[in-house]
Amino acid sequence: MRLNAFLARAGVASRRRADELIKAGRVNVNGEPGQLNTVVGAHDRVEVDGREVTRQRLRYVLLHKPAGVVTTARDPHRRPTVVELVPDAPRVVPVGRLDADTTGVLLLTNDGQLAHRLAHPRYGVEKTYVAEVEGDPDEDALQRLRDGVELDDSRTAPARARRLGPSRVELVLHGGRKHQVKRMLAAVGPPVTGLHRSAYAGLTLVGLEPGRWRELEPHEVERLRAG
Repeated sequence: MRLNAFLARAGVASRRRADELIKAGRVNVNGEPGQLNTVVGAHDRVEVDGREVTRQRLRYVLLHKPAGVVTTARDPHRRPTVVELVPDAPRVVPVGRLDADTTGVLLLTNDGQLAHRLAHPRYGVEKTYVAEVEGDPDEDALQRLRDGVELDDSRTAPARARRLGPSRVELVLHGGRKHQVKRMLAAVGPPVTGLHRSAYAGLTLVGLEPGRWRELEPHEVERLRAG
């Protein structure tokens, strides 16, 4: 893997910060200065400021994100973050984002390769949301969601949409644009008053209360990689 990815996985720094360390000459690989394009193998020795960096085990954490917590590793406004809700060794970061007021399934990991795959739009990872809305959307509004909605930055892909009850809609998407669910529902009429992600890439929150987490089972990790 590339040197910056190795440093990020080891919990030394983010990839961007790792690049800065490399460019500053503070990272050695097998006794030689590391470069931005250096690839690290299983038997290579990596040092930062003369201290050896050890590999961390890969970790996959499923969190039931509560409302009022931001999906980031650090927040300049000192709001609580999702990273603070899980053990910090080895360090994991969230895959994608949920708004602060949105609850539900969130995956955190230090597996950069898998995180990139899951977050990239071209892989079409399935996400299921349950939205509480003002009013009661009719069949015409649901059909518009199924067909795709014209937003200010482009048209959304078709989604699965169904009414769960009065003022309650389920949307299944494969996209992940900023505020997409809220924007889609606002475009067809009913503004969102509450949003919950009930499933992500086949992962659900069975047995997890808000703010609680669990490690993924090996078969779940393999399914994510194969999907």
